[in-house]
Amino acid sequence: MKSSPGIQAVIDLTAGAAGGTACVLTGQPFDTIKVKMQTFPNLYKGFTDCFLKTYTQVGLRGFYRGTGPALMAYVAENSVLFMCYGFCQQFVRKMAGLDKQAKLSDLQTAAAGSFASAFAALALCPTELVKCRLQTMYEMEMSGKIAKSHNTIWSVVKSILKKDGPLGFYHGLSSTLLQEVPGYFFFFGGYELSRSFFASGRSKDELGIAALYSGLKATMIRAVPANGALFVVYEYSRKMMMSRLEAH
Repeated sequence: MKSSPGIQAVIDLTAGAAGGTACVLTGQPFDTIKVKMQTFPNLYKGFTDCFLKTYTQVGLRGFYRGTGPALMAYVAENSVLFMCYGFCQQFVRKMAGLDKQAKLSDLQTAAAGSFASAFAALALCPTELVKCRLQTMYEMEMSGKIAKSHNTIWSVVKSILKKDGPLGFYHGLSSTLLQEVPGYFFFFGGYELSRSFFASGRSKDELGIAALYSGLKATMIRAVPANGALFVVYEYSRKMMMSRLEAH
């Protein structure tokens, strides 16, 4: 069965959602610590201190506060990212004068990922704001900045809407774009370069899970399991759906 652009977009959307879910569930504890340290830099001495204090104060569930919005954020971001990534690849091919089925270079792939991230930022910004508010809820309650009753997703959403209206969810969009657009250029570029390196003359599609993780060894602690899970789940779920489609 021939893959149409619509079917291809649905496959990319689904695979991106699966990858985003894996990324969140793997990296959420590290993300929570990062957000706490960035929001309250004088409250914690370092990574270990923040980890121990969070566990002592709130328990294991403290590391997974904001998981709901985080899942929404990353599933939405990666679904839009990989769906638009397919379209952006075609755009890059057109701009470069290539055939629709032509393989892109690593640089061209990085450019396509960078373009796609601009669309993904629109989906990420609102849910990321709610997630960060929930992750720092304990510290904000202790400092008296919010009432203890205002510690749910809905209460955070209502607070933002009441104070700033719908556009309040897009505070920091420009900063998000400045982070995402160049960030995803190196994200996709580094991924493709690592695949090329580990392929050693073979097709990139023949690479296994170990090679995907090895290419991420130089990244930060959270990025090792989270981004590894993202690409592994995306690649394999997409490959599985494409093979089933072609079988029909």
